[in-house]
Amino acid sequence: MATVICRRLRGGVYKASTFSSAVKLRHKNLPNDHGNAYTLLVLETERFKPDRNGFSVDYQTLYNPGAYLGLKKCNRKVSEDYEDNILHRDYTRRNAKQIQNTYSITSSRSLSSAKNNILDFAFSSPSTLQAQLPKNTKHQLKNEAEPKLDEYEAEIYSTKEDPRKFQQYRPEYRSLCYSNSTQNVCTSVEEEQHLLQQVTFLKSDLTPGVIADYFDKLSHLPVDQMESLRANTKFAMLCRYSVENLQQYTPAELIRILEAFVRIQISVNHSMLNVYEVEFCRRVWDMSTNDLLLIADMWRCLGRSVPRFLEILYSYMELRWKDLNLPQLIQLIYIIGEGRRAPRELMQKLESMVLRHLDSINLEELGTVCLGFFKSHNGFSEHLMRKIGDKVSDNMKEISNYALVNVLKIFRFTHVDHLVFLKRLGQIAPSRVPNMGSQGIMHLALSCAALHYLDENIMNAVAATIPDRVAYCRSKDLAKILWSFGALNYQPPNANHFYTALISQIRNKLREFEKFPEHFLTCLLGLVFAKYYPLDLIGFALSEKFVKLATKESLFELKKDLFTLDGSVEIECPRYTGNHLSLELRQEVTEMLQSFSRQDICIKPEVLEAATLIESMLGGPQYVKNHMILPHTRSNDLEVHLDINYKPIPINFDSVGSSPESSELKPVGIQITEDLLDQLLDSNRKNNPQKDIEKTRAPKYVADQHKVAKDYPKQLHAEFSSGVSITDNLISMLSMSRASPKTPVCTPKARSDVLRLAIQVSNRNHYCYASRHLLGLHNLKRRQLKQLGYVVVEIPFWEWFPLLKRTRSEKLAYLHQKIFSSVDYLRG
Repeated sequence: MATVICRRLRGGVYKASTFSSAVKLRHKNLPNDHGNAYTLLVLETERFKPDRNGFSVDYQTLYNPGAYLGLKKCNRKVSEDYEDNILHRDYTRRNAKQIQNTYSITSSRSLSSAKNNILDFAFSSPSTLQAQLPKNTKHQLKNEAEPKLDEYEAEIYSTKEDPRKFQQYRPEYRSLCYSNSTQNVCTSVEEEQHLLQQVTFLKSDLTPGVIADYFDKLSHLPVDQMESLRANTKFAMLCRYSVENLQQYTPAELIRILEAFVRIQISVNHSMLNVYEVEFCRRVWDMSTNDLLLIADMWRCLGRSVPRFLEILYSYMELRWKDLNLPQLIQLIYIIGEGRRAPRELMQKLESMVLRHLDSINLEELGTVCLGFFKSHNGFSEHLMRKIGDKVSDNMKEISNYALVNVLKIFRFTHVDHLVFLKRLGQIAPSRVPNMGSQGIMHLALSCAALHYLDENIMNAVAATIPDRVAYCRSKDLAKILWSFGALNYQPPNANHFYTALISQIRNKLREFEKFPEHFLTCLLGLVFAKYYPLDLIGFALSEKFVKLATKESLFELKKDLFTLDGSVEIECPRYTGNHLSLELRQEVTEMLQSFSRQDICIKPEVLEAATLIESMLGGPQYVKNHMILPHTRSNDLEVHLDINYKPIPINFDSVGSSPESSELKPVGIQITEDLLDQLLDSNRKNNPQKDIEKTRAPKYVADQHKVAKDYPKQLHAEFSSGVSITDNLISMLSMSRASPKTPVCTPKARSDVLRLAIQVSNRNHYCYASRHLLGLHNLKRRQLKQLGYVVVEIPFWEWFPLLKRTRSEKLAYLHQKIFSSVDYLRG
């Protein structure tokens, strides 16, 4: 009996508004499948559709997430291990770390120590044995409210069978891979009973040939008899006798037995298989290439991970790679992809073979080649990628959806921009989306986002299809689809319906998201990029329990994602009163991001050139600060402050001198107290015991305290110069404002008398490919800077990069015009 736990979190979805737009408030009550109602709070804004390809004179501030090339570059390879493979992925496991193979192999002695030892089968009930078997069509953590699979034929997907369709296109594959389609006549139940009775009679007198025949015949029983066969103690005896004297078996007999194991669906965790794996490893160098590929394929069909066997197989292939024919090459790459790893040297050799045979490889095989390299974390050279793009572009109408998605995966991995391929994809893919499964749709959208390529027809087709398929989406699918739309900074025509459906499904899958916190945070970041704030989900993500899970029990580095989420909700949702990150964690991530900025972003030539010229134009380095104004947005700015007369105000005191005398008295803002005011305004101080000491420090001239009112400003200035008692307490207060805060400040406070500029030196990675449409993270940053009162001034790469080769005077004139024209435009 299953127990369904329903969780209801308080909160709503807050749609952040554009800072300078007219806002209309709209409420919707959205019931979910459990009967709970969530309030969808949407702030509708008057929007103007930007010209993504035009080159207008107005330098609009757009945005793209350069830091969001994948969630994290360093973990992009690791994240691909969460592929659609039931054999390697189980939602019910406690932690993904537990699936690692320990490479422990048991010898046959441990199985035959007792003559009448009955193996694992005898002590397993039929229900237990059935639970151990791989289930090809099982939907894991399926909601009771979800529709049945037969409602959408496109959603029927087998992680074992679909990747093997390429084997149907050449007869040569029959000798290289397991096929269940060419079975002999089924064995009757009476013959089964006779064979098992013979096992009890012959016992240890069973010869290798007889054992192989018995396994082969028993494997042809009707499917409904397999469960009782696996639970039969006589069959367990046959298994035990088969592992005795394995050295006496011929290669053909071992292969027949392994093939029988696949048909009978022996449990992948059965201890008997350890012995067979050891024997196959021992015989690799005595077998042919066809036999080895067939054995590897049957281990794959059985669902058992055999890394030691594959390691020896790859060593074998490195010595014989030049002798591989085309079907052997494709089958080997398929095996490598399913094993998820291979030596880099072997993959380079296989890549050269792919290039040699590319004209002869059909489209389905090409998809297999791309998937094999992608899954093993190996890319192709740009030369080969362009040839693949040309081949697929010319035949995109004929390629299957599955093969096309695999080609997109390798383009996503290598980041090769093949514009002809992308444009052809935009013509063909939209009409195919309704016939694709949700996983294929996710990979299509994700590939566009990873390549920074915005095709509205593709994204609109995805947005129109997914709401009706949302019940079939895994947590990973929801995360990547939401991130794709957010990263591309694109809202489809049905945005409200699209986001409402996906947010509702996130709530339904909270239990699953707890097992995959990286997907949950990806969902929320995609929503935040699009200005949707589901406050109940955000509160859950920032709760102490989830933060601990995401930072200590996950394979991924999620602190930066949590920091971005926390900083964004603080700025754009001032009414939010839920959970926040601890000050210690915010400080840790801030220091980490600032360190990265100093080592990478701040030292880029185009940024340094702009900073140096602006310093020269304003009068010194103290007027320009090259840093991250909003650390949670992960990129730096050139910050400049101007007074009401457009005069620069010093803000970068770290760059001006290093002596205490020169740094302590800088006008950096002083904490005003009553004592300090008394010292500043009391010019007589006749009874001050330190008067003599102060005279030695004062300038030679002494201001007349009784001048006329018109000279009052000068008097006040002179009094400040000579009449203030410089005490240790005052020095401490003057210096205190320069000390770095103990906690990061995500929302800098605005001053009405200071005009704060955030100068952005952009580059190509901030924009969609071949356009001037900002990506999501950079658009988020500029949106939040404006909301905090900053004037965002963009130095666009298409103007600044060509100027880098021009004269200094031309660059200064350009920067002066960009900065002060932006200020004039703001002031009207």
